[in-house]
Amino acid sequence: MSADREAEFARRLAAAARQEQFLTVMSREAALVAFRAAVPHAALPPETVPLAQALGRVLAADVASPIDVPPFDRALVDGFAVRAADTEGANAARPRRLVLNREILACGVAPALPVAAGTATPIATGGMIPRGADAVVMVEQTEFLEDALAIDVSGPVRPGQFLGYAGADMAFGETVLRKGTVVTAREIGMLAACGLAEIAVVRRPRVAVLSTGDELMAPGEQLHPGAIYDSNGAIVAASVAENGGESVALGIVRDDEAALERALRDALAQSDLVVLSGGTSKGAGDVSHRILSRLGEPGILVHGVALKPGKPLCLAVAEGKAVVVLPGFPTSAMFTFHEFVVPLVRALAGLPPREETAVPARLPQRLTSELGRTEFVMASLAQGDDGLVALPLPKGSGSVTAFSQADGFFAVPAARSGLEAGETVSVVRLGAGLRPPDLTVIGSHCIGLDRVVGLLAERGFRARTVWVGSAGGLAALRRGECDLAAMHLLDPETGRYNAPFLEPGMTLAPGWRRLQGVVFRAGDPRFDGRSAEEAVRTALADPDSVMVNRNAGSGTRLLVDGLIGAARPPGFWNQPRSHNAVAAAVAQGRADWGVAIASVAEGYGLGFLPLAQEHYDFAYRTVDRERPALAAFLALLGTAEADAALESLGFEPGADEA
Repeated sequence: MSADREAEFARRLAAAARQEQFLTVMSREAALVAFRAAVPHAALPPETVPLAQALGRVLAADVASPIDVPPFDRALVDGFAVRAADTEGANAARPRRLVLNREILACGVAPALPVAAGTATPIATGGMIPRGADAVVMVEQTEFLEDALAIDVSGPVRPGQFLGYAGADMAFGETVLRKGTVVTAREIGMLAACGLAEIAVVRRPRVAVLSTGDELMAPGEQLHPGAIYDSNGAIVAASVAENGGESVALGIVRDDEAALERALRDALAQSDLVVLSGGTSKGAGDVSHRILSRLGEPGILVHGVALKPGKPLCLAVAEGKAVVVLPGFPTSAMFTFHEFVVPLVRALAGLPPREETAVPARLPQRLTSELGRTEFVMASLAQGDDGLVALPLPKGSGSVTAFSQADGFFAVPAARSGLEAGETVSVVRLGAGLRPPDLTVIGSHCIGLDRVVGLLAERGFRARTVWVGSAGGLAALRRGECDLAAMHLLDPETGRYNAPFLEPGMTLAPGWRRLQGVVFRAGDPRFDGRSAEEAVRTALADPDSVMVNRNAGSGTRLLVDGLIGAARPPGFWNQPRSHNAVAAAVAQGRADWGVAIASVAEGYGLGFLPLAQEHYDFAYRTVDRERPALAAFLALLGTAEADAALESLGFEPGADEA
């Protein structure tokens, strides 16, 4: 190692050991006040764009019509342009005869002949009214006399009948659109009708988007050990566009102070606002706070906000522009982005604040929270017996999928240490997530269920799945939070799956069988060529053998407990919530063995020793059997289409009660 690299390593090691506390935590309200005071939340100057590019933009000034719309008096029906006075007293018995002028006024044809007394001119809908005419008579109220080239009018016509006057829609000089209007397809039509080929709109704010971290790689690249794909950059860029900004994607910057400073100075030079994700906490690789302190006054405004998730947020101003450093975890990044950055982007773009829609929902169980920090909790909505139920999602701030799987979020005030079961919370909707799903399934995860839910969607029913383990799903069903509990619980006393755990009023719907077994890296002599039970005994006798367990309450955990008894081998307390997490730990060498299903082991290229053919079934409340979505799901089980999908994944459809 070179002397420079050795010195850098020593610096990072010392910083990691110190874990310097540079956060000075502000309340959410104080942070918002400080940020708004330092950064003008006002629309940017205007720019002129072609009409075709104005969609979604904000008008920078009032728009007055430069012409009358329509620009001439026109016919509103197919018929004849006439003088109303010529039809007075007309009826079926005594029609009024009018001689036809020698022209036909189709759309776009300018009249050449006036309508004199006793004459009429054929005219199409939208045709220009000729001089002398003050009304239009419908074809149906006339009789054409071919020999005389005339018409008989069978009823009187009032002045102005079926005639659209010039400027009736938009008059010359009339203000037709106001400053601040968001241009939609309707406004495009109005502007085009006025003959405007270009329009002055508020300039879109250019938002530089950077991600920082040695662990980050761009989507499409081959992941190396310890690396993750940069999702924050993509999410932030898309959110900027959703809120009226123009993202300037500047990619990934490594945790190198000089490189990051160059990137930030470049970002400031070409944008109105800089958003950096990662580099806000007190870890050794986080250097952005040091750079921001020397980019110019006033520098860092806020470094640490009493939010959960989102505490490490950093807000700064340099060269008169806001620099926002978001936390690295995706959910933390998106909460703080929407709380602090979205209002600024929308203000710069001239857009009004986002209209948040909230719905009341009941919290089914007690929720603990950290006193002194406002906590935002992602939640899905379910239809309970007495209204909407807010189901907190179990995924943490590191989850990329939390936002996409949630219907909304609710806040736990900083002054409270939690919320009690039965309390009503206000769930702020996210996107189109206001309507609860048709079917809510809570319990143990299975890729087979993912496939069946996809088939259900093709039948018009929208389902949501929440993974909390078999026991958690059954508890949720008991509390009325879901329609189905997905489960694979083995009763050690009877050797039967699932049915012994049901309570009165619950019914079991057989699902499919999954082969559970011990997974290991191929070639490991402690496992190769042995039975599952023998291999586990060998592993337990080896102090260097590390297992990966499963979470308490899962069906797999019951199987593991039966295998190892009272033993607590290395890795016992590593208890992830899914088969995939078990397989990943073994495949990456963080553990030597675990228990997972055969299809997952195959997907990760692991060795597999069969243990048990488990039953993956569904419990539901008997009284709900005829609810449309539940009935459709139950009817789908056992169909040729569903069975074929399950078999393609390595499952055995049509499991009966053990």
